[in-house]
Amino acid sequence: MSDETILLTGAAGFIGWETARGLLASGRRVLGGDNLNDYYDVRLKEYRLEDLKGRGNFSFYRADIEDLQAIGDIFRENRIDAVINLAARAGVRYSIENPFVYMTTNAYGTLNLLELMRKYGVKKIVLASTSSLYAGQKMPFSEELPVNTPISPYAASKKAAEVMIYSYHYLFGIDASVVRYFTVYGPAGRPDMSMFRFIRWIDDGEELVLYGDGSQSRDFTFVSDIAEGTIRALKPVGFEIINLGNSHPHELAEMISLAERYLGKKARVRREPFQKTDMMATWADIGKAKRLLDWEPVIPFSEGVEKTVDWYLRNREWVRNIRIDMSK
Repeated sequence: MSDETILLTGAAGFIGWETARGLLASGRRVLGGDNLNDYYDVRLKEYRLEDLKGRGNFSFYRADIEDLQAIGDIFRENRIDAVINLAARAGVRYSIENPFVYMTTNAYGTLNLLELMRKYGVKKIVLASTSSLYAGQKMPFSEELPVNTPISPYAASKKAAEVMIYSYHYLFGIDASVVRYFTVYGPAGRPDMSMFRFIRWIDDGEELVLYGDGSQSRDFTFVSDIAEGTIRALKPVGFEIINLGNSHPHELAEMISLAERYLGKKARVRREPFQKTDMMATWADIGKAKRLLDWEPVIPFSEGVEKTVDWYLRNREWVRNIRIDMSK
C-alpha cells in the first residue's frame, strides 16, 4: 500500500481506466487527466470515467497534455509524486491521415509534462510506448534492438517521446520507465481495435472485415496484466525501456475462432488486402520485465477473450450503438 499521489494522463482511456483502478486499489491517490476527445465514441470513455468517479481518492481533470497551462494548473494545485503518461493519439492507420495531431499529442504533450516535472521537482515518469517501433526487427523483440525505422507516424511520434524522456533523464535526473505495450485487449476496449470489432460483428451477424488472411499474429496481452506492469514500473530504475507483452503470439484467425465459441455464433468473413502499415507479427521478449519488475502476464489468451465477450454480452444493449469508424 502507498499514499503516493500519481498524475495519470489518459485516465478515461482503455488502459488508463484499468491502471487507475489498480492504483486506487493499492491505496494511492490518483489525479486523472483526460481531454475526452472523440477519436472514438466518447460513450466508452464516459462509461470508464463514471466507474472511477465512484471510487475514493480519485480526482478528474478535463485537460489536454498539449495545453501547458491546463496541465500546469494540476501541478500547481497538487503535490505529485510521479506521472504515468498514458495520454496519446493511438492507431496506426489514422496516423497516416492526420500525422500532425499524433506529433503534437504524443511528442509535444510529453515534453509539456517533462517541463512541468522539472519545474515542480517531480522525479518519476512512466511513459506508455508501443511495440509498433519494432517493425522489421528480428523476433522475439527485445529492448536492445535498434528502432530507428518506424513505418507509421504513430510509431515515429512514440519514438520522439522516448528520446525526449531520455534527454530529461540525462539532463535533470528524471527517473523514467518507458513501457512498450503489445496489443492490449479486454473489457471496454477501443472500438478501433480488432477484438472489439470482431466480437460485435460476429454477434450482430455483420460481415467481419479481415485485412489479410488471418495468419498475422499478435502478442495479445490482457489489460489487467498491462496495468499491473505499468504500476510496477513506478519503481526507481534510472532510465529503462521495458516490454510488456504476453510473450506468446496468437493468430487473428484463432481470436476469431475463440470469439465464435464464446458467442455461440459463426463469423461471416470478408477479406480485404493486407494494410501496408500493419506488422505481420509481434512477439515480446519480456525477460527485462521479469528481472526489473518481477512481472509477467497471468491471463491466458482464451480466458481473456472469454472475459471480453462476457463484458460485451452484459453491456450489449448500449455497446451495440458504439460507433465503429473503419478509417481508423
